[in-house]
Amino acid sequence: MMNLMQILRRYLAILGLMMTIVAGLTACKSVTSNDTVDYKANGAVRGPNLSYPPDLITAQADRRYIVQDGTATMSEYNAALKKSVQMRSNVMTGIPGMRIARDGERRWLVVDKPATELYPQVKDFWQENGFLLVVDSPSTGIMETDWAENRGKIAQDFIRSAIGGALDSIYDTGERDKYKTRLEAPKSDETEIYITQKGALEKCVSDSTGNCLSTIWTSRPNDPELEAVFLARLMERLGMSQEQAKAMVAAPLGPKMPKAKLVQEGNKAFIELGTGFDRSWRDVGLALDRSNFTVEDRNRSAGVYYVRYVNSKNIEESKGFFSNLFSSKDESKLQAKKYQVVVKSTGENSASVYVQDADGKPENTPAGIQLLTLLTDQLTK
Repeated sequence: MMNLMQILRRYLAILGLMMTIVAGLTACKSVTSNDTVDYKANGAVRGPNLSYPPDLITAQADRRYIVQDGTATMSEYNAALKKSVQMRSNVMTGIPGMRIARDGERRWLVVDKPATELYPQVKDFWQENGFLLVVDSPSTGIMETDWAENRGKIAQDFIRSAIGGALDSIYDTGERDKYKTRLEAPKSDETEIYITQKGALEKCVSDSTGNCLSTIWTSRPNDPELEAVFLARLMERLGMSQEQAKAMVAAPLGPKMPKAKLVQEGNKAFIELGTGFDRSWRDVGLALDRSNFTVEDRNRSAGVYYVRYVNSKNIEESKGFFSNLFSSKDESKLQAKKYQVVVKSTGENSASVYVQDADGKPENTPAGIQLLTLLTDQLTK
């Protein structure tokens, strides 16, 4: 009996020590993991680790920088060495002509390169970050990711680190995100890159006693900080150092002056903007990206966005919302109506926005006013 008691006490002591160690490791791990951003879309293929800029990896692997015995002169070696040093310097300091522009809470990237050159790099960037693209349109400069879960929001405690690989499907944040990227070319040698995030939140449908009967997915407010994270990552992908990219994105945001006003004259309605055409065109594009509009095409010279719109209320009430939301297909399978959103210059510092039907006729209906109201709300944020 004495031996049995000793064994039991020893077992309890060891068990208590192990629980203490696990608790300590859990606390340490959770603190350092909660602020990460890590998306893993189903079936996505991850690219190379972005901790090393791609140009730096290329420079290290390029055979031109390896001097072969008896085949290189000193002048050739010095020229290659100088080119290598210059390339490494460019990688660490960022490519020239890349900066963050701001307006209130909105940020976007401006790069002194043609959009045709940047589009393939931006596409690779999203795939390397674990996303699948459901919209990939080089002709319009628009790409959109599928819905994905930010696994970085799940605390990486000791127990999950040990068995998380086998039970990963058990852990779920109840949130999904998708990102839309739009490339604008105000000049032939300059490109503006906009990243907008759209979120979904899983909510419980309860009965009168509070029991959860089922869950539905609803829209979640836009998160400008997630957009900032990926802007910084994209700057790294294009060659800027991590420190510089984070510093530029983290710079204080300037005040945003309200500049949109919905005007109704009888059954006609339009939006008055207190900015010139270039800025108004940009702001309307961002407002469309942040709403349930899908831009199918655009004509900047004519000031026209060709869009489809799906009412978010109709989406959330649909029985097939879950499959529509998280399938590899976009929202085109839903009953979406086509419209034209027209931006017209009315002066050096003013413009107006109208909604037309698919044939270019004024949409003087309650639906048209509803769409203009939605755009006004986004333009004033």
